[in-house]
Amino acid sequence: MTLLETPPAPVRHGHPLRAETVRGFAPLTGAAVLLTAAVVLGGSADRWQGGWAETRTELHDALLVLLPLAAAAGCRQGGRERRRRTEELWGTAVRGPLARFLVSALPLALWVAAGYLLAAAGALLATWPYARGDRPYLALLPADTVALAAAAVAGQVVGRLVTWRLAPPLLATAAFVALGVSLSAREGAGRFLNPAFPVAVGEVPAGWQPVAAIGWTAGLVAAAVLAHAARRRYAALLPLTAAVVAGTVLVTAGDGPWRTNPAEGRQVCDTSTTPQICVNARYGELLPQVTAALARVTDRLDGVRNLPVRFEDRTGEPRADEVQLPMLTPFGWSVVRGRLTDPEQYAWEAVAALQRRGDCDALDPRVGLADDAVENYLAPSPARKQFDALDAQGDQDRRDDLERRRAARARLRAMGEEERREWLSAYFATTGSCEPAKVPAL
Repeated sequence: MTLLETPPAPVRHGHPLRAETVRGFAPLTGAAVLLTAAVVLGGSADRWQGGWAETRTELHDALLVLLPLAAAAGCRQGGRERRRRTEELWGTAVRGPLARFLVSALPLALWVAAGYLLAAAGALLATWPYARGDRPYLALLPADTVALAAAAVAGQVVGRLVTWRLAPPLLATAAFVALGVSLSAREGAGRFLNPAFPVAVGEVPAGWQPVAAIGWTAGLVAAAVLAHAARRRYAALLPLTAAVVAGTVLVTAGDGPWRTNPAEGRQVCDTSTTPQICVNARYGELLPQVTAALARVTDRLDGVRNLPVRFEDRTGEPRADEVQLPMLTPFGWSVVRGRLTDPEQYAWEAVAALQRRGDCDALDPRVGLADDAVENYLAPSPARKQFDALDAQGDQDRRDDLERRRAARARLRAMGEEERREWLSAYFATTGSCEPAKVPAL
């Protein structure tokens, strides 16, 4: 080389961790997790879009599908060097086996976690415009994300150890079956060790539950990785001990890792109506819609005595002076995306709750006529015209019964306001009774 020649520029090699992160199988796996979560959540959007707790539960339940997917992806990644026949070449590398394992495993775990977090962010954004109260529930998100990343790393350990090409789909199937079998064990405390254990909408985790869940899943996988790839394999005892401690806490701690959501016991009420109308505080902003749906009922009951004090909306049996509000949950039926789907049907169900004759085996015709007339006056069934048309085309007994019902409806409507108020007061004094003598004649 002459003095005028310039030396060649040094070749800069990027860190292999960066190369694994931006190219290859890991980004595709993250996209697969995102797409799978979107399909699972999209198929049940009516059930969760509009409720923060429902969104949290659906995201968590998606782990039943996503955990096997992450494990299968990790298993395939673990067998990559064997498929390329580069195992011997990697064995001569300067880096130790643990460093080589982490270079391959960490990008995949990160992309799996990123795919799930993007799906979670999308679900939360989809819920936000329709939420009618409460707040987002994010306590489970870190533990669920760590569980998915851990599943991908654990799958990679399996892929390094098992040489069979069908190992990834078989591992996914085995993981799905194992998780499903664990879900069916509803009684034993060991069910809390399942990262995909279903969480009821009305429950929230204890403050320590996410930390213990992370310690359980991450500790087990870290122990497996160190036992497989570390030079000093006894180092696996430390994370294994942490996993055992976390698992013991999950299984044996007090009342268990789940608590009833405090919001379930709180209600938001409209005290200007008769009866008062109360909805659960978790969706308190639905109260104006419910009040509007029951406006005809409450307006026509103004001044009537012997009514319950309020419609209540909480778990358990209503008190003696209360009646159960028609169910707003689970979402997907009465409420979809923050809106009442059928206000007329909802009002009719409220009147049926006021009548409280569900425990009667058979109704005397006198009771049936009174109930039908009150229902028609307060909130007729949306299907009443269709049922009346069918009875009108039926045999003579059905036609006669229809005429009696129509006559009773007409008599109630023809009463003066004070007379009708007195009759309704006497009628509602007999709700819940199956004895015809106690029901005022009509």
